[in-house]
Amino acid sequence: MRYDKMSAFIVMDIVREAAKYPNAIHFEIGQPDLPPSENIKMALKNAVEHNCFAYTESLGLPALREKICQYYDRTYGVTIPPHRVLLTPGSSGAFLVAYTLTLSDGDKLGLTDPSYPCYKNFAYMLDIQPEFMPVDYHNCYQLRVEQLKDKNIKALQISSPANPTGNIYTPECLKELNDYCIEHKIDFISDELYHGLVYDETASTALQFNPNAYVINGFSKYFCMPGMRLGWLIVPEHKVREAEIIAQNIFISAPTLSQYAALEAFDEEFLATTKQIFRQRRDFLYNELKQLFTIEFKPQGAFYLWADVSKYTDDSYEFAKKMLREIQVAATPGIDFGTNGTKHYLRFAYTRDIEHLREGVERMKTWLKKQN
Repeated sequence: MRYDKMSAFIVMDIVREAAKYPNAIHFEIGQPDLPPSENIKMALKNAVEHNCFAYTESLGLPALREKICQYYDRTYGVTIPPHRVLLTPGSSGAFLVAYTLTLSDGDKLGLTDPSYPCYKNFAYMLDIQPEFMPVDYHNCYQLRVEQLKDKNIKALQISSPANPTGNIYTPECLKELNDYCIEHKIDFISDELYHGLVYDETASTALQFNPNAYVINGFSKYFCMPGMRLGWLIVPEHKVREAEIIAQNIFISAPTLSQYAALEAFDEEFLATTKQIFRQRRDFLYNELKQLFTIEFKPQGAFYLWADVSKYTDDSYEFAKKMLREIQVAATPGIDFGTNGTKHYLRFAYTRDIEHLREGVERMKTWLKKQN
């Protein structure tokens, strides 16, 4: 059975356990605590009042797809026609469509280790074989072309900024990977869900180097709309009709109310404020945690810190459970993201206000003194 190969999404198990403690400190869940902009709320309210409950066309609202294209032109200088944009139920829906478009039963999908755990589980659901390639801090968790040789992969997927490490791919590395994939007829899938939440430099989209890249993004992180379950997938010109047919059959259309709300999501002032808040949280938590654990580099994007806790434990999963049980501080064990040394790591999300983060740090400082 396909299910037999799937693994639990451990962070959600941690979330359930943490909910048992009213005083829990939450470093575990990767969703922003900030509400969306008032304009988004007003657009949602107006959609409800105007009874916008019907399906949209399967590609999504034309007006929203046009706004997404304008965003790519403004942000990256990339021109995309709206018919290449598919709105999906969360970015999860986009991955399923992209994998269905690019891979057949038994084909290999190249993934990094560590990486977001649902990638491999999506692959298993479709009888696709994940091919894991290790990355580490020596090259800032970026996959290199040399690692692709002799892998016989049909598609490659990277994420930038990455979950769980917070690194971004340099333009040079991204170009090299895309050039190799183009030359060897390997489909390139780029998870860019955390674009916008990049703090010290600019992130590049794969579309700047590969017009036929499959690019996935959504409104959950940067736009602070996680529960609205709305993502998007940009597909090559020659795959538009196939993507539409897949969408028609899997989900008919993305949530209609969410699409109307997202028409007001590209609010530059609100988004700039959001990024500044997460930058401040990153700086605070990085400066604090590097005194407690080994932090290999300051994360460049997303809202995660990847902490090496091996000076306290050889099993970060048991360590995370003990920390939650004894001081009610929740963090995600590294094994959720792979097997490449991940048992030595915890992922800390800075998705709560600084006072909440500070309380968690203080509890850990006191508790860790007893662990030596």
